[in-house]
Amino acid sequence: MSRILPTQDLAWLGAFHPNGGPRYLQIADFIERALSDGRLQPGDRLPPQRSLAARLQVDLTTVTRAYDEAKRRHLVEGKGAAGTYASAPKVELAPMLDLSMNIPPPPAGVDFDDMLKQGLSQVLMRTDSDLLMSYQLGGGSQADRAAGAIWLAPMFGAVDEEHIVACPGAQSALAALILALTRPGDVILSEPAIYPGLRSAAAQLGRRVVAVDVDEAGMRPEALEEASRKHRAHLVYLNPTLQNPTARTMPEQRRRALAQTAIRCGAAIIEDDPYWLLAGAGAGAPPPLARLAPSHVYYISTLSKCLAPGLRTAFVLLPDAQVRERFLQALRALMLMPSPLASALVTQWIHDGTAQRLLAGVREEAQARQQLAAQILAGLQFAPGSAAAGGSAGGIHIWLTLPDYWGAGQLVQAAHAEGLAVTASGAFDDSARPPNAIRISLGSIRERARLAGALRKLSHLLGRKPAAPHATII
Repeated sequence: MSRILPTQDLAWLGAFHPNGGPRYLQIADFIERALSDGRLQPGDRLPPQRSLAARLQVDLTTVTRAYDEAKRRHLVEGKGAAGTYASAPKVELAPMLDLSMNIPPPPAGVDFDDMLKQGLSQVLMRTDSDLLMSYQLGGGSQADRAAGAIWLAPMFGAVDEEHIVACPGAQSALAALILALTRPGDVILSEPAIYPGLRSAAAQLGRRVVAVDVDEAGMRPEALEEASRKHRAHLVYLNPTLQNPTARTMPEQRRRALAQTAIRCGAAIIEDDPYWLLAGAGAGAPPPLARLAPSHVYYISTLSKCLAPGLRTAFVLLPDAQVRERFLQALRALMLMPSPLASALVTQWIHDGTAQRLLAGVREEAQARQQLAAQILAGLQFAPGSAAAGGSAGGIHIWLTLPDYWGAGQLVQAAHAEGLAVTASGAFDDSARPPNAIRISLGSIRERARLAGALRKLSHLLGRKPAAPHATII
């Protein structure tokens, strides 16, 4: 039986945010959040549009557009003269509920289509279209590098633009750094559980990744020194902030100790830092290693994990001129140049502040999703320091240690059978005995209400023991 919500009973409504985007989108977001946290139930009748417009002190067109947007998101359904009702979640026959792809969530109150149209319009107004369709030297134009300096300012303050290279994504930057800093057969030292793209690049380029022991703070300095001497390794890979996959943020003291150890051993560090800007508006993250040891650390900051993967832009900080030249040669061999149109859009958005506004929205949405996951998966074991474990950091994924009765591979299969995609620890840790854990990504499901449904389904699965295998006889 549906509830009819009186106009005066609008506890599910939020407050308009001055910088939250068009009000019709904010109203649609209010509906979506209320469905995700249970303040609105499927079948509830929403107030008539005129009544809601009067209550919110907006014009009728705004509410009409909001209800239309909510219908587009399958949040509500109109029943003619009977009114507008909150919808039950739609049953999808084919697509999985994807908790495996680590991408930033769409921020509330942002009309991305409109933002994209305006950005491209500004690019076309300010740039010769012939240049956008022609070959360009890799590494970025002066305007691109200036945009990189703006993007890196929260981490480093003022940055010399000549030390910045604009790249078509972090993966190409990683591969180019490996080529520039090592030779075939060399060992790269890393933590046991790491971003799989590093192992892929190293294997293709004839390098070998060796895991170094960790504790609750990350890689152990004494273990790094031992491994460096043993393997004659001169390159270390670290992802110290909201690490992928463990979501752990390395404390400053450990960063300093590792930087000092690497210097003592004559080793350079690749600092892959895609999530620093998501970590509590910057205040929640310690300074990058590249700030603590600038002459020994090569720093990568990609926009793919905090704005959108399709932008395909990463900024690399390379203070050493000789390494920078080798890096550019390697980058050109791998990928002649980034797409000039995508690079121009990124540069335009950073210079006019659009990228920073989008980042703020992604950060806010990521923190809200972390809190949602903490509520739904309460009682399970998250990585220490993550928002889901009660920490202040944000981020777009969580690392969940499984109950003893579930194995990671077994859980992934069982989840797949129920329409959920999650990632087992073996995708990140290739040792004989990876931790019994899964990574849960919170950004790839666009609607927060559907994310809540996926997390509840996962919670129910984790709460019961695996079914005994049995054969089906036909």
